[in-house]
Formats: sequence, C-alpha cells, structure tokens
Amino acid sequence: MSFFAPFCLPFMAGAVVMFALLLVKWSTWFCGMPRADKMAVLRGLPTRKTLAAVWEVVSESLLHRRIFRINPVLGYMHASLAFGWFLLIAVGWVETVACLGLRYVPLQGHVFYKYFAATESLPHLAVFDQAMDFLLLVVLSGVALAWGKRFCSRMMGMRRTTKHVPGDRVALSALWFVFPTRLVAESITAALYGGGGFLTGGLGGVMEEYLSPLLLARLFEPVWWVYSLSLGVFFAALPFSRYMHIFTEVPLIFLRRYGVRAGDKESSGDRFRTDACSRCGICIDPCQLQSVLGIDDVQSVYFLRDRRYKMLEMKVANNCLMCGRCEAKCPVGIDLNTLRRNSRDTMRNIPDERRYDYFAGVDRSSGEGRVGYFAGCMTMLTPRTLTAMERIFAAAGEQVWWADRSGGVCCGRPLKLSGETDSARRMMDYNAGLFRKHGIATIVTSCPICLRTFREEYDLPGIEVIHHSEYIMRLIRSGRIKVGRGEEKFTYHDPCELGRGAGIYDEPREVIESLGVLVEPHSTRENSLCCGSSLANTVISDAQQLRIAEGLAAELDATGASTVVTACPLCKKAVSCAASAPVKDLSEVVAERL
Repeated sequence: MSFFAPFCLPFMAGAVVMFALLLVKWSTWFCGMPRADKMAVLRGLPTRKTLAAVWEVVSESLLHRRIFRINPVLGYMHASLAFGWFLLIAVGWVETVACLGLRYVPLQGHVFYKYFAATESLPHLAVFDQAMDFLLLVVLSGVALAWGKRFCSRMMGMRRTTKHVPGDRVALSALWFVFPTRLVAESITAALYGGGGFLTGGLGGVMEEYLSPLLLARLFEPVWWVYSLSLGVFFAALPFSRYMHIFTEVPLIFLRRYGVRAGDKESSGDRFRTDACSRCGICIDPCQLQSVLGIDDVQSVYFLRDRRYKMLEMKVANNCLMCGRCEAKCPVGIDLNTLRRNSRDTMRNIPDERRYDYFAGVDRSSGEGRVGYFAGCMTMLTPRTLTAMERIFAAAGEQVWWADRSGGVCCGRPLKLSGETDSARRMMDYNAGLFRKHGIATIVTSCPICLRTFREEYDLPGIEVIHHSEYIMRLIRSGRIKVGRGEEKFTYHDPCELGRGAGIYDEPREVIESLGVLVEPHSTRENSLCCGSSLANTVISDAQQLRIAEGLAAELDATGASTVVTACPLCKKAVSCAASAPVKDLSEVVAERL
C-alpha cells in the first residue's frame, strides 16, 4: 500500500524546506568557524564530552531543568511542549513498527498513522491509543499554558514577555493550530472508524452523539488538511523564527562541551549562539535597565534578535551593563557578554591606530617580591583600598612587587568592552611581559575586572592570579595576620565581575565573619544587583547610573547593618553615593582590625 494522501503535501513540503535550510545553515556556519574550533570538535567527538553533551540535550533541551529552577510552571510549559512533542514522535514511530513490523514507512506514514490505519484498515493497538492520547493531552496543556503566558505572564514568575517579529508570529500562529487540529482530526477519525484513546475516543464519542454522520464525513478530510497545513507552515517558517532554537540549541551544547566559545572577533560559529536563543524572555526581568530605568528594547533577547536579522544598531549593542544577571538566568547558556563585545568590535567606526603605545618601554613598577600587586585603574581612584592593602602586606611580612603604585598600564578590559580588541591585546601583551620580566609567581588584584581579565584573557603560565579577598582569607587561615572580631553588623554586596563573573562568593564572606556579624541583603550571590557604574555601558547618563545605585543601596540599607562592605572599587564609589551607611572595601575593614 501507499502511505500517501493529497493532504500530506503541505506537511511534506514544509519538512523538505525546513531540513534543507537547516542543512545549509549548519554547514555554512560550521565551515566558517576558525580552524582551531573545528579541530576542537573533531578531537572531542570520540570522548566522554559527547556523552555529557547528549545528557545535557535531554536534561535541558527536552526537560528544561534550568527553567524549572526559575519557575516550575514555566518549566512544565516548556518541557510539556518540547519533551511531550518529542515523545509523540518517538512513540508514534514505535507504534508503526509494533503494528506493521520492520517494513519501510515514509515520514508522513508515521506522522499520520491514525489516518492511514483507519482508512486502509491497518492494525492498531489500544495501548498506543491510550499512550498517544496521554502525550497529546500533556502537549495540549503546554499549549494552554503558553496561551495563558501571553496574557498573564506573572503566573509564571515573569513580569515581561518578548515582542515578536513577523517570522515569529507566522510560526507561532501555525503552532497554535497544530495540536488542537490533531485532536479534532483524530477524534473525528475515532467517531467514524472507531478506536481512539480516552481523549480522542471520548471526544469522538461526543461528536458521534451530537453531530450527524454526514457532517462528520464532510469534516474528515478538511480537518486533516488543516492539521497538515499547520505542520507545513510551522516547519517552513521555523528557520526564520525564534523556533530555530529547537534545532540550534542541540549543536550549541555539543560545541560548548568541546570547548568552542565565542571569541573577540565575530565568526560564523556565533550563529549557533544567536539562533539558539528561544526568545523566551527570561533575561528581561533580571535586567536593571528595564526594572529601574524602564529601558525595554536593549535586553539580550533583543540584542540577539537584532544581530541575527542583521538590524543591530550601536545604541543597542552599547546599552548594556554586562553585569551577567541575564546570562546567569539564560536557560540555553549563551555567552551573552562576549557576543556583545565582538559586536562592538565589528560595528565600531574608530580607526585601528596605535593610540595606546605611550606605555611602550616604560616600567613604572617598584619593589621586589614573588607576590605582585596590581591595583588597576579603579583602585587607584579609591586610594584607601591601596593604603589598606599596604598595611595588610606589611602585617603579613610580604615582600611585594608593585605593578602600578606609581602609575602603570590598564589591564585592557575597558578597551575590550568598547570593542577595541586589538588595542586591548597590545596592553595585555605589555603587562604579561612585565609580570614575566619580574619573575612574579602570584598576582594579587583588588579589582574584579582586572582579575577576570588576567585569568581569562592573558597567557600567564605558572603565574597564579587571585583577588585580594582570596589572598586575605589565606592570610587569616594561615595565621599570618591576626584580626579582632566584634559584634558589628556588616552587609556584603557581591560585585558582578567577582561573583557571577569569577564565581568568588564564599571567600569575602569568610573574611567578614572573622571580623563580625554578616547580614545578607535580599538580592545576593548570583542574584546580586549591579551597582550601575559598569564600564561596559556607554549610553546611560550619570543620573541613570545613580538611580541604579540607589536601588542597590536601598536593599543594603534595609539590612540594618552599620557598614556596607564590597570588594570592587567601582562598586564602592557607586554605592557610596547612595547608601546611608558607610561603604568600605573588604581590605579597609580588615586593615582597621589588624
């Protein structure tokens, strides 16, 4: 027999278009990747990384564990649609094999088996009728929740949802029809030919009771046409819509497991990242530009959308604190900040001149020692931190090489944030050469921005890079410095670059608890608020930065602590402008209690 009926054509055409476009896109993106990334993929394929990637695909692309952690209802909605539809396909495939044996069945034969089983008198098993009805009900419940989310997103813990582009609307409209029309088509089939499970058979029984056999017969083929047309339109629109993430998130997971990351320069491999965004909108609420300033068109979801469709403007690329709050919530794990940076590098109009060669051949460092201290630009603007570190080094009897106490060269991160990656690289190479020249074994810095830059962007084999919070904790643990503990209440603000950026949360807290009582603010650790004074944002005004700082300061003041402690010079300056309690760097409160 032939598994074909005219109504199958829209589905078949849509499937051909979708798979052809996917093959072209994936091939183009992969071929355009740097050779080193391709080699990383080839080396990673025969390793355990592949198994880890498969498990991540199941746990995140299908079960959506990260979204469940954000909100269980939202997680169920995503999982019911993704995993539910996957199981409908998989169980449907098993059904055809169980009923027909290992014979060849074309794709449309699997998808529309209920139709062919009824009209061609093919065998069907009641257990599959019940199982497929249960899975269809699960998916329909997800569709209902998705409908509800459009009108009341707060029931799923979201204040805002995303704005759609035309491709999204076409695909979404088709998707709304797919499963309800499948339910109706299979129910009418059950009413006319019998069979069906508790859902389709039950609804078919109701139809049989209230609708005439002639009307059901007239509706039979048209409803299957609508179902096929809905599938075909959705598949054809998928590569041009947000739903491209369904097939792009999977290769992205494998690339990430193989160590392939976004780089300083845009590459075709970045399309695996931009197109993996489902535009779920989870990144919108954490953004303080939206919640504090009401700016609602620059969030990561819109940045990725605009970059994907080649309509990204500089004002969107530049208007981001790069605080990492959205990246920490992204269920796909997209490296949002790096994509921002390499977009700025591509879009900037500044000629690449050697404008930062003033430092060539100049060594302003002083002192000698295997431990080097790099204050950084921002720490030089908060001299009390520098003075406190001098006292701590002296108390520990540490011989220190001072990289920039008398002036020096920036770590290069501000230039990277602005997109001037080539100039930043020249600065980084100069500093790295300076560290090697002086035989430094450990670099201590008080600036989390410098810390991350040294760790992530520099090539420093054999040189340990630590934040001063880690260094001070070691001194206290080893007994090299003694501090007095009292009953004073401290609250601690996690700097974005130190916490979400470098994963350093416990060390500063351990140091504070050796001095007094630590009281946590409402938003803490990975949920900590940004102070607003990010070097990454070149768009918002000083007044807008202050408004963000005031929101953070209000949370810190609400703890009732007598002193606000932070571990970032930028955060100290920002919060000091808004908090009612004194704001001090971690090194200051330690130095005061030596």
